[in-house]
Amino acid sequence: MAIKRIPLSSPAYIVKTVISGALLKDYIEERAMEIGEYIIDKKATVRQTAKRFGVSKSTVHKDVTERLSQINPSLATEARKILDLNKSERHIRGGLATREKYLHMDH
Repeated sequence: MAIKRIPLSSPAYIVKTVISGALLKDYIEERAMEIGEYIIDKKATVRQTAKRFGVSKSTVHKDVTERLSQINPSLATEARKILDLNKSERHIRGGLATREKYLHMDH
C-alpha cells in the first residue's frame, strides 16, 4: 500500500498550515502573558519559572524580553524588574546556600 502525500500547493495543506500557525502563535503569546504574571505574582526566578512552565530558561528570557514587550509592554517592564532584582541578589543566595552546606557538615 503506497503512502499518499498531500502536495504542498493543496488547499487542504495550506489551510492546515495556516490554522496550525495561528494556534501556535496564540499559544506562545498566551504563555508569555502567563509567564509574566507568574514572575510578578510569585517574585519567581527564571529557573523557578522555567520549571513551572516546562520550558527552558532561554524561553523564559525570550518570552519576557521580546514577546511580552510586544504584547503587553507594561507587564513586560514589571516582570523584567523582578528578574533584574533576582539577578542582582543571586550571588547572595548562592553564598547563603554554601554557608548552610558547611554549617551542616560533620567536622
